[in-house]
Amino acid sequence: MSTQPPACQLLARQDADYRGWLWVAPPRDGWLESGEGSVWSAELDVCDAWRQAGRPAYGALSAPPAKVPGAVLFWPKSHALGEWWLAALNASLPVGTPLQIVGENQGGIKRVPKILEGFQQECRKLDTARRCTLFATRTVEPVRDPDAVWQTFTAEGLTLETHPGVFGHGKLDEGTRLLMEALQQSPLPARGGASLRALDVGCGDGILAAWLARQGCEVTAVDINEFAVEATRRTLAANQLTGTVVQSNVYRQLEGTFEAIVSNPPFHQQRAVDYGPAERLIREAPAHLVDGGSLTLVANAFLPYPDWLEAAFGSFEILADNRRFRVYRAIKAWR
Repeated sequence: MSTQPPACQLLARQDADYRGWLWVAPPRDGWLESGEGSVWSAELDVCDAWRQAGRPAYGALSAPPAKVPGAVLFWPKSHALGEWWLAALNASLPVGTPLQIVGENQGGIKRVPKILEGFQQECRKLDTARRCTLFATRTVEPVRDPDAVWQTFTAEGLTLETHPGVFGHGKLDEGTRLLMEALQQSPLPARGGASLRALDVGCGDGILAAWLARQGCEVTAVDINEFAVEATRRTLAANQLTGTVVQSNVYRQLEGTFEAIVSNPPFHQQRAVDYGPAERLIREAPAHLVDGGSLTLVANAFLPYPDWLEAAFGSFEILADNRRFRVYRAIKAWR
């Protein structure tokens, strides 16, 4: 059975010349990464894979090539994010550039023709297979400003900036709320009066980073997603707070150690379950903590994090448990 993503299987069977095309928000896939053309993605691991293959890669908030033979947009789970990509494509590419849109039927691809109507774009179905659908259209004069999707909301007395490409867009999710309550009841240990060096992994819209900075921590925040990195920077600025925000695949782009790591790590990649980032977060945490430093994270209660915490730290405690989510804390032993 092929491990190639179904949408890529559908594209691979097309009688089409995709040489030089722009691939927009694609999954990781060897067939794509070994071909021709360039990628436009918010995900650092996708961009890095293309660059390692000698292929041009552009971050989502950077300008893609001005002229390409065509573009393929992989429709995301979030329709609001899909609409942002459509607005960005129409704003970035010449009018009339061929555009194909592909996605899984369970992911909402069948709503694309109706969505394209709102952009005044025609649409025709090219193919259906592997429980996916492929549509064709062309870019048009922009009718929406991509920047208009940024929103502001308040939570925990903080102003948060958010984008449809950010986890928990527009609201404070239950897990993060429980984590913050646990941090209030069981504060991060003080370090002799100096500012605590705290790392927020998977920073999203920046709620944890801003909350920690407001508590007086020296904050570093990371996320693999460029929309989240920009949202966190905007959130810190909106609250007159300071911090370092880095696009990073967990710890990969970081240097130095911290007294505390906090996280609400993801375990989904679009619709697929992916424990990889969370497992790396836990297993590699001791290498990024000072002796006596702590890892505090929240997770769905059913996830296998206790085994990883035990293996990485030798022990841990549960700070909070509301049956759906648990907050764990583990301490790096003194040497």
